[in-house]
Amino acid sequence: MIKFTKTAVALAIATLSLHASAGVFDDDEARRAILDLRAKVEALTKELNSRLDTKAEKTSTLDLIAQHDQTMQEIARLRGQVEVLQNEIEVTGKRQKDLYADLDKRLRALEPRQVEIDGQTASVEQSEQNAYDAAMQLFKEQNYEGAATALQNFVRRYPGSPYAANAQYMLGNAHYLQRDCKAAIVAQQAVVKNYPDSPKAADAMLNIASCQAELKAVNNAKKTLNDLIKNYPNTAAARTAKERLGGK
Repeated sequence: MIKFTKTAVALAIATLSLHASAGVFDDDEARRAILDLRAKVEALTKELNSRLDTKAEKTSTLDLIAQHDQTMQEIARLRGQVEVLQNEIEVTGKRQKDLYADLDKRLRALEPRQVEIDGQTASVEQSEQNAYDAAMQLFKEQNYEGAATALQNFVRRYPGSPYAANAQYMLGNAHYLQRDCKAAIVAQQAVVKNYPDSPKAADAMLNIASCQAELKAVNNAKKTLNDLIKNYPNTAAARTAKERLGGK
């Protein structure tokens, strides 16, 4: 058996006391170190969180700016499309208005027009009005041959036209001005025969008598003048016929 002395025991107790003291001192240092470390960790955590929050705010702001830019670009694109559509609508609207105006003009051109012929109102198609005006223009230009052809074509094409009697009468005048009395007589006789109620009928008979006189057919001229006075007594042509007969 091992025996311990007092000195050994005392020394052992002292040693234990030193070790115990050393152990206590190490625990306090460790606590302080842990507390310092914990404080540093908390400080770092706060700083990191702060930095993360700041970064998140910056990222959010940048995202909002990017979204705003995209929205503005989309608005600009849509605005451009709207402007293009508005321009197309305006162009289309103008074309439609022009089309409707042209169509209305053409329809109106096809509608009969009211004209006054020898003191009477009559309805005339635009086509016959144009044809008659063209023939009369040739007559005014003293193109009597062209006028005769145009007037004859007019009467053939529009025999029932309110202008037909005038056209037939002017046809006789066109022949007369070309010194063709025989053709003039035939044309004026057609006025009397086909349009006896026309104001031009009496004038046509007077012209017939004039041509007959130029052709030395005196008796025929007298008969025509007498028939004129009989059939159309209250006309200026009848008064002229009386003057001619009284002067012979």
